[in-house]
Amino acid sequence: MSNVWPNTFRRRLLAGETLIGSWCALANPLTTEVLGLAGFDWLVLDGEHAPNDVTTFVPQLMALKGSSSAAVVRPPCNEPVIIKRLLDIGFYNFLIPFVETEEQALRAVASTRYPPAGIRGVSVSHRSNMYGTLPDYNSTINDNITLMVQIETALAVENIDAIAAVEGVDGIFIGPGDLSAALGYLGQPAHPEVLNVIKYLFERARAAGKPAGILAPVEADARRYLEWGATFVAVGSDLGLFRHATQALCDKFKR
Repeated sequence: MSNVWPNTFRRRLLAGETLIGSWCALANPLTTEVLGLAGFDWLVLDGEHAPNDVTTFVPQLMALKGSSSAAVVRPPCNEPVIIKRLLDIGFYNFLIPFVETEEQALRAVASTRYPPAGIRGVSVSHRSNMYGTLPDYNSTINDNITLMVQIETALAVENIDAIAAVEGVDGIFIGPGDLSAALGYLGQPAHPEVLNVIKYLFERARAAGKPAGILAPVEADARRYLEWGATFVAVGSDLGLFRHATQALCDKFKR
């Protein structure tokens, strides 16, 4: 048996299980640890729109070691060196933002795999291979990487079939905020035209045999997307929960 724990999140994702997640945007190991205790199937540690980097990600990964929630990282961009560093500190699950073409999807896959399957750089010891103590890490890790690509532009919608067909792309994730802006409806992710495109993307992902997911902090939206066939849905964020709860508490006593 491999010394690398099998990636159960990847297995469950590819099996089509419904996986409910949340966003971690506060860049804090304590709030990430609290979310990890709640029982979410997966948590996105955000490096695109949150003040995170490798130095803040490591304590959050440590905070999730006793949690059943799978850590998913969103890098700031689809860049091999950044992805390599995130792999080395211990991430197995990746959500790559702003993927618009088949070529960009292929680049993302290659960045997460050791040669000959990809271009990931080799380090003798790092946190992901327990600092060199896992002798079969190099031979098993490629099969334990989850890669999801984020569809959030009109060009990505146009290329969805080619993107979804890329081997190594395990899931299609829709960014409703950027997608609505790209379609001319900034700040209106529930606009009927945007919803039509989202439903179309779910259909194309299903046709390719790939699970589809989305961020939906509004409950009615989340339930709609689950009914449409989304299988991995983020239903909130630490920042949103904290902001709404603190405002509600203040309002209870001051208004």
